[in-house]
Amino acid sequence: MLKVSTVIRQAATASSRPTTVENCRHFSTTNYRFNSNHYELVIVGGGAGGASLSNYFGRRVKSVAVIEPHDTHYYQPLWTLVGAGISKLEQSAKPMAAVLNTKNWIKDKVGQFDPQNNSVVLESGKQIKYEYLIIAPGIKLNYNQIKGFPEAFDTPGIGSNYSPEYVHKTKAAIQRFKGGDAIFTFPNTPIKCAGAPQKIMYLADDYWEKHGLKSKTKTNFNTSLGVIFIVKKYADTLSSIISERGLNVNFKHNLIEVKPEKQEAIFEKLDSELNPKETVTKHYDFLHVVPPMSAPDCVRTNKLLVDQAGWLNVDKDTLQHKDFKNIFGIGDCTNAPTSKTAAAVACQIGIVGRNLTQVMQGKEPKSIYDGYTSCPLVVGRGKCVFAEFDYNAQPLETFPFNQAKPRRSMYIMKKDIIPFMYFNLMLNGYWEGPGFFRKALRLGMGR
Repeated sequence: MLKVSTVIRQAATASSRPTTVENCRHFSTTNYRFNSNHYELVIVGGGAGGASLSNYFGRRVKSVAVIEPHDTHYYQPLWTLVGAGISKLEQSAKPMAAVLNTKNWIKDKVGQFDPQNNSVVLESGKQIKYEYLIIAPGIKLNYNQIKGFPEAFDTPGIGSNYSPEYVHKTKAAIQRFKGGDAIFTFPNTPIKCAGAPQKIMYLADDYWEKHGLKSKTKTNFNTSLGVIFIVKKYADTLSSIISERGLNVNFKHNLIEVKPEKQEAIFEKLDSELNPKETVTKHYDFLHVVPPMSAPDCVRTNKLLVDQAGWLNVDKDTLQHKDFKNIFGIGDCTNAPTSKTAAAVACQIGIVGRNLTQVMQGKEPKSIYDGYTSCPLVVGRGKCVFAEFDYNAQPLETFPFNQAKPRRSMYIMKKDIIPFMYFNLMLNGYWEGPGFFRKALRLGMGR
């Protein structure tokens, strides 16, 4: 029987080369005696992916630890409705202890990964050893990369639905707005839930119309992108809604600074050929800000783990790390080229679960992720375009009707049904996306 010390020596010997599946067979842990410094599986992050996989593997692996510093777990997709005054923040929250299925919750932050030696160093200085690792710390909000933030949140008229600290400011700013210039932004980085920046625009516009402010308001969506949505089928619907409502879209506009004392927002024009790029200054009476985002620092700064853009470097099909085969990634921190949503994470749970299990058994991972993601585009109170698509930005719809058409049924799905499924199925490791139902509704035909 191999001892833990033997395994550590083998890991050190292998430290000069990436871990292969063949090497992983040396890490068979059936008879190991693990302790508070050494686990068969370590999961970094207690968000949607980390919490769900803690329950998935908690039923399959004897020694699982989760590294997560926060006391509260949030269902973040609900924050669009919280910012619009439709839902309450507490409806999106659960105690972290209630969603992690492990006695080994390490309440700390990761300071550094050491994949060559199968270890994680915590900010407290403690070293945690692992045989297998799932990296799922989510995404970092970089409000400070916009000059004037986060201090500008202390001034009237500004909100952001991307943080529990600021989402209530969106609601207050919408309800106190008396007309004038309303600006909604989209940054020049990958973000989580790429539809959310415009969802709140439609809900605010709906609110202002109902309160007689529509004729007094000029609404602008200033986006760093060159299209309103990546999937043409849904983009066509959104473009029609924007035109019908008299909203304005300014493409290739990236927010770089705010001057709250003047109520001014400064945007760089990304299509400018000047160096530095041309800027434009806009007055605002209401401003919804989406911050630039990145992988968390512990991931982004580790050159062994990330691609050139600073995202966890995984195989897009298997979600296995490209160099360290006993490491898998899930969720917003990875470079999987799909929209970063909870719906994407749901499908990734099954992929990582099955593939990591196969690696633990000394096999090659065989489950393939097609990039499925979903973005329920709320276009008004009671109306939702239910976008579902794959890596190729092709629709991958669950229901046997046109989901590009705004529907009340899809709004109920977004507001009530999906949150229920998230807390009661997905976080318990029992929901891997709608693939089964999609095939069943089509009598087994299609994907």
